Amino acid sequence: MESVFIQPSVAVLISFVIAIKAYRRKSLDVTGAVAGFIVMTLHFAISYRFGAILLVFFFTSSKLTKVGEDKKRRFDAEFKEGGQRNWIQVLSNSGIASVLVLAVWRLAGWEDKCLDGKESVVITSLIGGIIGQYSCCNGDTWSSELGVLSDAQPRLITTFKEGVMYAGHPYVKLLSLLRHLVNDPVRRGTNGGVTLAGLLAAAAAGGVIGLAFVLIGFFTTKCVFDVALKQLLVIPVAALAGLCGSLIDSLLGATLQFSGFCTVRNKVVGKPGPTVRKISGLDILDNNAVNLVSILLTALLSSVGCAYIF
Repeated sequence: MESVFIQPSVAVLISFVIAIKAYRRKSLDVTGAVAGFIVMTLHFAISYRFGAILLVFFFTSSKLTKVGEDKKRRFDAEFKEGGQRNWIQVLSNSGIASVLVLAVWRLAGWEDKCLDGKESVVITSLIGGIIGQYSCCNGDTWSSELGVLSDAQPRLITTFKEGVMYAGHPYVKLLSLLRHLVNDPVRRGTNGGVTLAGLLAAAAAGGVIGLAFVLIGFFTTKCVFDVALKQLLVIPVAALAGLCGSLIDSLLGATLQFSGFCTVRNKVVGKPGPTVRKISGLDILDNNAVNLVSILLTALLSSVGCAYIF
């Protein structure tokens, strides 16, 4: 019974310290710090593993946001010192996982469960969705923050803006798409622009989330040997989720999120205007909405994948 009170108390303390530090370092504004405190407390109070993967996402993404700030400032029209996030961005990156965390707590109580479909397919699916959520978020952040610093020219992930028609055999369509992708460079900062370095970073970011989940799980879960050993498969699953999340985000960004070049500011912008030349995309979703949809889809795919694998 004492442990039931100890873990929430530890959760409040850790979350408070981190929220204050994040605010002072300009990683979060006031609203973001409050939202972050609530979300982090919830995660840690229910499972140290959930809190750990949230921290891995937050710390790595915050650090990478500050890498190459001078270069990013030159072409990012919405650049903020330290990548300061508000409550909307905090919830768009953790809201779905928070709902899933509460669902796991409702079904499993305070017991930290392994991914084991034989014991509970529902709990395994829910945990898989949480892993997918943060693998997607981390993958998208690493891909964006490191990809834009790559010396390689970004390529638009889809050439819908060119009005290209791919006719004939499916293999011919695929080769045509790849050819246009290679020959369709875009400006840095364009939504839907990808680089090889960015895609590799997305997979690595997901793998880091999976690794954190597995390592903490060795100390917080009580599983039979074969089930515990099988948890190692979380790492490649999370890496794949990170890559898929980044690809989904790029596809949505290239098609449903507007990108244009402002001739006055000499930067890529996300809204149409009299001095803006369109690059790609429709003005339907903003960046937060794109993140939310890609997270939802990746969490769903990861949930189904974990239910099948474990």
